Amino acid sequence: MIKFFLNEEPIIKNIKTFLMKDKNDREYAEINFKKMVIKPVSESGGYGIVIGKDCSMSEQNSTIRKIRNNPGNFVAQPLISLSTAPTYCGKSVEPRHLDLRPFILSGQHQYVTVGGLTRVALKKNSTIVNSSQGGGSKDTWIV
Repeated sequence: MIKFFLNEEPIIKNIKTFLMKDKNDREYAEINFKKMVIKPVSESGGYGIVIGKDCSMSEQNSTIRKIRNNPGNFVAQPLISLSTAPTYCGKSVEPRHLDLRPFILSGQHQYVTVGGLTRVALKKNSTIVNSSQGGGSKDTWIV
């Protein structure tokens, strides 16, 4: 999107994505399963995401079977450490993982908004920030 809208090269690289239909990528993801996030390509809203480090051996084996049965339906990415922010949780403030989604308005001119959507994982220790999976949001202003 940066190249398309701004005709510039991104400063920050995208996270490496391993295609499970590629044998070498699949073998790498299986060997490094505990360091990976497995995502189905046909789902949205955080459905079907598997966080390797959180899986039991049974869950890991089940996920690998699903991948082998339909490799084109999955990708894997290294699990990255998300930042945390103080978040009000009931009666206390606790750290929760989050990510930022900035927005670009496109018309005759492109415009990067002065805010964005910060998605926050409301479940303790979760790295899933999608609202459909129990996540929430925070107002974000870029000054």
